[in-house]
Amino acid sequence: MSEIILTIDGVDPLALYGRNNSKLNLLKKAFPDLIITSRGSNLKLSGERKDTQKAKARIESMVNMLRQNIDLTEKAVMDLLEGHNPYEIQQEDLKRAGKVIVYGNNGKPIKAKTKNQRKLVEKSEMNDVVFAIGPAGTGKTYTAVALAVRALKNKLVKKIILTRPAVEAGESLGFLPGDLKDKVDPYLRPLYDALNDLIPPEKLDFFMQTRVIEVAPLAFMRGRTLDNAFIILDEAQNCTTGQIKMFLTRLGPSAKCIVTGDPSQIDLPAHQKSGLFRALDILLGISGIARVKLTAEDVVRHRLVKEIILKYDESDRQKRAKYDKSEEE
Repeated sequence: MSEIILTIDGVDPLALYGRNNSKLNLLKKAFPDLIITSRGSNLKLSGERKDTQKAKARIESMVNMLRQNIDLTEKAVMDLLEGHNPYEIQQEDLKRAGKVIVYGNNGKPIKAKTKNQRKLVEKSEMNDVVFAIGPAGTGKTYTAVALAVRALKNKLVKKIILTRPAVEAGESLGFLPGDLKDKVDPYLRPLYDALNDLIPPEKLDFFMQTRVIEVAPLAFMRGRTLDNAFIILDEAQNCTTGQIKMFLTRLGPSAKCIVTGDPSQIDLPAHQKSGLFRALDILLGISGIARVKLTAEDVVRHRLVKEIILKYDESDRQKRAKYDKSEEE
């Protein structure tokens, strides 16, 4: 008899075992002479040595697929258990389903849906700071939050920090009714909405109470060092140069960061310039900092949103051309 205890680290147990242990049950069916029990992150195999070793190799292949962020479907598990090359399965899954970023509520697979969303995922994996720039509805914030949740689930970071300018013109909150939470929550609502889609309510409440996940206005970042964290600065087009510099200089040695912004929706007063443009101008030459530009082609909202963005872009181009012509005259 042989007994092996595997410790499963770096992957979401739900993605490995399946909903209602559907994938684990396939493993048990493939090895009927083994006793396979799971407890937390430990998986125990008991039986003949040749069977435990074979099952161990199959489980390790399943874990490796997930660590490469490949959708581990039940079909892929069955193919792998039948002895097919796992790398062929990976290529098949990539062509058929694309990479899964993370599994949301009820096991829903969250994937990058467009070319530039996939580019955002890839750039984030290769760089510590990524600027995701594009119009509304292109999935900038949602994809960024999904990446942060994946990093937390895989224990690559200890916490998630989500922040944005609380009020368009410089975070002057005093005139709003209620306590501080009441004042800032409406401006942070899009971040909460993404979290609610990705994490079960009870677990999200626990994470918020224990500050594993922190959603706060940008002003609250001042003076802090943010380390072992995945940090997202949303709506960065409404930050001044000083605010973006303050934020980026908070990053600790083990932090990862995504900055999102829509240059077409700047709400700063006319006398203030967006710090996002200057940051893009002077920082992109630094190794470890990258930019992803999303366009109307990446819009995943109502089909009319894409048409609306294109019309506004066309109108803006016409206005600029008219202004340039008048300047020349």
